[in-house]
Amino acid sequence: MQETRSLPRLGRRSLAPLWLASLLVVAAAAVISPAQDSGAAAPWVELFDGKTLDGWTQWNGTADYRVEGDMIVGTTAKGSPNSFLATKRFFGDFELEFETKLFDDGLNSGVQIRSHSYPSYRDGRVHGYQVEIATNGNAGFIYDEARRGWLSKEREGEEKRAAFERGAWNRYRVVCQGSSIRTWINDIAIADVTDSMVANGFIALQVHSVDGDQKWRVAWRKIRIREIGDGGGWTSLFDGRSLAGWKVNENPDSVRVVDGAMVVKGPRAHVFYGGPVYSHSFKNFDFIAQVKTRPQANSGIYFHTEFQKSGWPARGYECQVNNTQSDWRRTGGLYAVQDVREAPAPDDAWFELRIKVRGKRITTSVNDKVLVDYVEPDDVERPRDMAGRVLSRGTFALQCHDPGSEVHYKDLRVKVLAEDTPAPVPVEKQATDKGDKDK
Repeated sequence: MQETRSLPRLGRRSLAPLWLASLLVVAAAAVISPAQDSGAAAPWVELFDGKTLDGWTQWNGTADYRVEGDMIVGTTAKGSPNSFLATKRFFGDFELEFETKLFDDGLNSGVQIRSHSYPSYRDGRVHGYQVEIATNGNAGFIYDEARRGWLSKEREGEEKRAAFERGAWNRYRVVCQGSSIRTWINDIAIADVTDSMVANGFIALQVHSVDGDQKWRVAWRKIRIREIGDGGGWTSLFDGRSLAGWKVNENPDSVRVVDGAMVVKGPRAHVFYGGPVYSHSFKNFDFIAQVKTRPQANSGIYFHTEFQKSGWPARGYECQVNNTQSDWRRTGGLYAVQDVREAPAPDDAWFELRIKVRGKRITTSVNDKVLVDYVEPDDVERPRDMAGRVLSRGTFALQCHDPGSEVHYKDLRVKVLAEDTPAPVPVEKQATDKGDKDK
């Protein structure tokens, strides 16, 4: 492997006039500033306190992570799949900076961004965008870990491929905003990827699997982040044009798309989200929908549910949507668990309905007014016909209650929130899940 070389800096080019060098530096800073199209960024937050691993959780593999001096050092472990030391918080739109060093050229590593682990995806396998750390010229490019492979299709350019300095500390900068992901190494622009599959997730430090017992090491230090704007992280579940990603059960004609809204009217039916966002397996989340009820309409939004061919959904909670229909339970209540008696909005007017689940706590609100703040008791018992009305995880469903009820839904968005319990890769799978081989 050819030795990488240090690149000359603009200020050292003695033939360039001083005023021109200064102008170019200012212009470059303007081009890469994350605040240019987002408003002011939040203050910097240190993700590593320089002393402990507080705020981090290890996922999947058994590599050794420890604090040595002012750095986090990850060391490979014999027989381990890829290991990840992840933040306990999720981040959506942000600017991330860190320094990293590979002590062993043969080790492949990376930093996960907007990444996830949950049981329904490959038994908890960590997956998501990865900023590559390597000495082979791929450093700084974007790889989709355990999912689609390289998103940086064009990994060319001598300056880019030489940006990572072997045996030295390398400064990384990552800016995620909306569908844009951009990276720099030692002030050299590397990746510029547009991808909208995931809007938020955790940050994680990867120690890649290795053959044998190499004890190879990678280190990180000076890890800090600042959120851009409101932090982003919202993903649309409905495109306003079709039912793509959604599936209607017993009466498909009861659900239509009209003027950018999903309209439910007709014989009983439920339309379930089954699209790619979070593999339609939500646990902790913030969900928002714009809703408009016609007079005498009854409907509802189910969450933590699952597709079933017919009948009222047996799993999950229902957030009631009903402002004037004969059923006294009104919009925003948790149906038959914590009901709301007064309608929070009129018919024939759009209102914002919000549902938030975190751990055992459920809150609902309409137009920013909190209606329900409910904590599910441990070992809760429900009546036999409501046995599945408990928190677990699952998808969303919109209800078409009856032919006389017409309700419109649009701008359905979700922001996934961090989960609390790491998901280990089962022992029987570790022998075959040794990481991605095409990097």
